[in-house]
Amino acid sequence: MKKTLAITPEQIASFSQLHQEPAWFAEMRQAAFAQIDQLELPIFEKINYKHWPVMAASAPTAIKSDSSLMPGAAANLEADQPYVVQIGQTTVKLNLPAESVDQGVILTDIFTALQEHPDLVQQYYMQVTVKPDEDRLTAFHTALMNSGLFLYVPKNVVIKQPITAYYVQDSTQPADFIHHVLVVAEQNSEFSYLENLQTAGDQKNLANVVVEVIAKENSHVHFSAVDAFGKSVTTYLNRRGHLMRDARIDWALGAMNDGNIIGDFDSDLVGAGSHAETKVVAISTGKQVQGIDTRVTNVGPRSIGHILQHGVILEDATLTFNGIGHILKGAKGADAQQENRVLMLSRTARGDANPLLLIDENDVQAGHAASVGRVDEQQMYYLMSRGLSKEVAQRLVIRGFLGAVLSEIPDKNVRQQLTDTIERKLIDGQSAK
Repeated sequence: MKKTLAITPEQIASFSQLHQEPAWFAEMRQAAFAQIDQLELPIFEKINYKHWPVMAASAPTAIKSDSSLMPGAAANLEADQPYVVQIGQTTVKLNLPAESVDQGVILTDIFTALQEHPDLVQQYYMQVTVKPDEDRLTAFHTALMNSGLFLYVPKNVVIKQPITAYYVQDSTQPADFIHHVLVVAEQNSEFSYLENLQTAGDQKNLANVVVEVIAKENSHVHFSAVDAFGKSVTTYLNRRGHLMRDARIDWALGAMNDGNIIGDFDSDLVGAGSHAETKVVAISTGKQVQGIDTRVTNVGPRSIGHILQHGVILEDATLTFNGIGHILKGAKGADAQQENRVLMLSRTARGDANPLLLIDENDVQAGHAASVGRVDEQQMYYLMSRGLSKEVAQRLVIRGFLGAVLSEIPDKNVRQQLTDTIERKLIDGQSAK
C-alpha cells in the first residue's frame, strides 16, 4: 500500500525526544502513525472534502514564531484574568492568578503538562472522547500533534473570570498547525473558556485541531469559540464533549473562517440528566466551502441535547449544516431538539441544512426544523427605500437572521466579540466583489 505521508517513524521519534515526552505518549504517536494508511477518512453527509489537502503534512519540527504576530486584542488581557496566547508552537503569554493556582487549577501548554502532570494527562488524552484509531484524521492528529493546551479544574472549584485563549496559526512560514486542547472539569466545578483561532500570514498550510472536554458529575462548562482561520488554510476542527451525570456544556461557536473547513462538533451525553446546548453561527464568503457536522448522542436517561445553527452564504460560497440527534436504547426521558437554517444572499451560493433524528427508545422528546432560503426582497426594498445602500441593507438583514442565535448566548462579551467578527467578515466579503 502506498504511504499517505512522506514522513518516517524516526522523524516522529526525534520530535518526541525534543519535547521530552513520556514513553507512553511517544508510543501512542508511533502506534497512530502506523495506522494512518489502514484507516478511512471520516464521512460527513453532503460534505465532499476528500480532495482537500487535509493530510499534506511535512515531518514535525520545532518552529519558533515571532511574538509580533500576537493579536491586538490579546494585549488588553487583565492581570487578574486567566489567559494564554500561543503563536504556532510558541506560548508567548500565560497567566493563572494565584487564587486559581492555590485551588489546584492547571493551565499550561500541552508539552509542559506531559512533563509535569503525565499521569493526569495519560488518564484523559485521546482516551475518553476522541480515540486515536477513530479514523485517518484522528490518527494523523495523534501522530503529528505539535502544539496545544491542558486545562484542569479540580472538584468544587468555581472560576468567575473567563479563561481566554488566543491560538494563532503561524502561516508566515510553511508550518502546519496540529493543535490539541484537553479540558477536564472535575465534579461540581464551573468555569467559562473562550478560545480564538486565527491565522497570521498567507502560506498554504493545514490546520488539524482536536478539542476534548470531559465534564464530570454536576460540572458546568461554558465553552465559546470564535474560529477565524485564513483563506490559505484548509482546516479540520473536531470538538468533542463527554458529559457525565448532571453535567452541562454550553457550546457557543462562531464559524467565521475564510478558507475551506470541516467542523465536527459532538456531545456525548453519557450520564443521566446531562445537558448540552450547542449554538453555531457561520458565514461563508468568496468561493470557500464550510461543512459543519453537529451531533448530540443521548446515552443517559433524562439527558438533554439541543442544536441551534444559523448560517449565511454570500457570493459563490458553500455552507452545509448537518444536525444529528441520536437517542440510544435506554435513554428514557431524553430530549433531542435541533434547528438548522441557512440564508443565501447570492444566486450562485450553495447551502444545505440536513437534520437527522435517530431514535432507539420510547418515552422521549425529539424534533427538528430546517430551512434554506434567499434574502427577503421586500425587506431589502424597504431598507433601501430609506436611503441605505444595498451592502448596508444586506448586513442589517443578516444581523437580524443571526441574532436569533446570538441572543441565546448568555455571555455578553462573547456575543459582542462574535458580533464584531461577523461585521468584519461581512464587510470583507462585500468589498471582495
